[in-house]
Amino acid sequence: MDWTNWQPRERANLCFIVKDGRVLLIRKKRGLGAGKMNGPGGKLEPGETAHDSAVREVREEIGVTPLHVEERGVLHFQFTDGYSLHCVVFVARDFTGELIETDEATPFWFPIEAVPYDEMWEDDRHWLPEVLAGNSFTGWFVFDGELMLEKRVEIFPPR
Repeated sequence: MDWTNWQPRERANLCFIVKDGRVLLIRKKRGLGAGKMNGPGGKLEPGETAHDSAVREVREEIGVTPLHVEERGVLHFQFTDGYSLHCVVFVARDFTGELIETDEATPFWFPIEAVPYDEMWEDDRHWLPEVLAGNSFTGWFVFDGELMLEKRVEIFPPR
């Protein structure tokens, strides 16, 4: 895959809340990746920054507001059916509010050492452990449906 002139069809985000040695994941109920575990997140609305969208999406999907949110990575996804997605990954160190289940997602806490990678997108195991360890990354992935065909991940140590 030649990423030189790649342009995403859509822009989105993920926000992983990490607190007390645990990470908050959701089981997605609809849309791309329905049935899989992931961080809460979603598509940017017109004029919205990735950060603002991440905060909004977490609130909409699981009822809490993430705090101390920092950008940790960028994902580039190309699907063989032509769909393409640019996704900014954030980590939040705290939150306010009460967790709720919504029509979009069911929230679950997992110990960082027990993240259910076998229930997630195949690419997650290549970058999420690094994010949870405090590193940043950039990743490029090609998928045919849910099958990962290509991957490239660059890891950057904490600043």
